[in-house]
Amino acid sequence: MGIFSINKKKYATLKIEKKKVEKKVEPKKTEPNITGSGLWVKCPGCNEIIYKSDIKKNKMKCPNCDNYFKMSGKQRIELLIDKDTFEEFDMDLFTKDPLKFPDYAEKIENAEIKTKLKEGVISGVGKMFGMEVSIAAMDFFFLGGSMGTVVGEKITRTIERGIERKIPVIVVATSGGARMHEGILSLMQMAKTSAALDRLREKGIPFISVPVDPTTGGVTASFAMLGDIIISEPKALIGFAGPRVIEQTIKQKLPEGFQLSEFVQECGMVDIIAKREELKKTIHRVLDNLFEI
Repeated sequence: MGIFSINKKKYATLKIEKKKVEKKVEPKKTEPNITGSGLWVKCPGCNEIIYKSDIKKNKMKCPNCDNYFKMSGKQRIELLIDKDTFEEFDMDLFTKDPLKFPDYAEKIENAEIKTKLKEGVISGVGKMFGMEVSIAAMDFFFLGGSMGTVVGEKITRTIERGIERKIPVIVVATSGGARMHEGILSLMQMAKTSAALDRLREKGIPFISVPVDPTTGGVTASFAMLGDIIISEPKALIGFAGPRVIEQTIKQKLPEGFQLSEFVQECGMVDIIAKREELKKTIHRVLDNLFEI
C-alpha cells in the first residue's frame, strides 16, 4: 500500500455530485459576417433582415436600430481622414513566422486573402478637416486584430512619424490581444509601443487613442490606454480579459454592461464616448481646442 489510500467508492460519489452542480456555459454569440457573400444579414440588435449595402452606406450601423457593426481598417481611415489626403506607409511590412508556429503561415495567407492586407493594421499620414495627423487603424478581420511583431512595429512607426513631423498621433485600436503565434515577441510590442508614446509625450505632441469594439488583452494593457485623451464609441467592449473569463474565474455575476465603454467611462478609463458619425468631429475638436498644434 502506498502513502495515500483512497476510498474509491466515496471518490466516485463525489465526482458524480460535482458533475451535477457544474454550471452550464452559454454558447458565445457570433456577429453576422458583413464581409461574406450574400445580400442580406440579420441584425443582432433588432433581428431584422437588412441589406448589407444599406449597412455600409450608414457607416456600418443598422439603419433600423443603430446597432454598430465592426469596421475594417480601411473603413476607419475613410471615416476619419479627409478624402484623397491619406498617404499609406509601411504597407510592405509582413511577418516571417519567427517561431515557425504550426499552421501560422496558412492562417496569415488566409487573412491576407480575406482582408487584402499584409497585416492587421493600416498606417499613414492624412488630414482631418485640414489638420495633418499620423494615424493607424487596426483591422479586427485580420486574425482578430491580434498584435504581432509587424503590428507593433507599424504602430511604433506611426508614433515616430508624429515625432518627426510634429503632428498629432491617432490610433484606432480593436484587438483580441497579443498574437499567440509569435509568443514573447508579441508581448514585447507592448513595451515598444509604450516607450514610443513616452518619447511622443516628452515632445509635447498629443496622442488620441480610439479603442473600439472590441479592444482587449495586451493592446488594452499598452498603447490603447495611454492616450492623452481616450475616445470610444457607444457599447464598445474594452477590457483585459473578457467578461465570461472573469465570471468563470471569480464565480460571481458581473454588473450589467460590465466592460462596455459607458461602464468603463464611469470608472475613469475612457474620457469621451462619441457616436460613429460624430467621431471625426469630436477628435478634431479635442485636438483643436485642447492642444496647441
